[in-house]
Amino acid sequence: MAEAKRILIVEDETSIADNISVALQLEGFGSVHCMLAGDALARLQTEAFELAIVDVGLPDMNGFELCKAIRRESDIPLIFLTARADEIDRILGLELGADDYVTKPFSPRELTTRVKAILRRARPDTAKPVDPEIPFVVDTRQATIQFRGQVLNLTRIEFLMLQTLVAHPGQVFSRGQLMHAAWEHPQVSLERSVDTHIKSLRAKLKQVDSEDDSIQTHRGLGYSLTVAG
Repeated sequence: MAEAKRILIVEDETSIADNISVALQLEGFGSVHCMLAGDALARLQTEAFELAIVDVGLPDMNGFELCKAIRRESDIPLIFLTARADEIDRILGLELGADDYVTKPFSPRELTTRVKAILRRARPDTAKPVDPEIPFVVDTRQATIQFRGQVLNLTRIEFLMLQTLVAHPGQVFSRGQLMHAAWEHPQVSLERSVDTHIKSLRAKLKQVDSEDDSIQTHRGLGYSLTVAG
């Protein structure tokens, strides 16, 4: 029998963590619960998890800081839990590399549905063919993209945005189209979040090729991926 996929729950309220754990178990997931951010970081360094569910209001480190610490080491999918519904929190959380954002109180069943949706998108069943002339290799099973032979260190949102651009070289995508391609719930963010991720993607491409200008800006329209002829 295959081992259940494990989810890391970082939540200082035991009753909430227990409800999440039970809901995940009913869907076939295992879980590990940490009450402190420091404990979660230690577990992530030594154990494998499919996804992390992180409360923003932790006693030793806020969830945003924990997300930044995780992103320095891992691109594990991440869902924030928070009692604060301010839009600025949602934008900040997603720009840091979170994959989704759930406001308390919430239904554990809804949360597990979002977990399954994110994991499906992270590991699609099939890969789309890529134009052989462009210097990108997309591996949808491993959720990685190589650029000129080097694997890019991408967040989940960056991966999905770049995958969309690479699959359709030359096509101009509006900010709204890129948001719907990369965000589970694009309505919780603003279009300027796309600009933030495009800036990050360009920087990561230039780390491999300082002359790279693959991602083009079309003022008032959006972005495209252009391949040098």
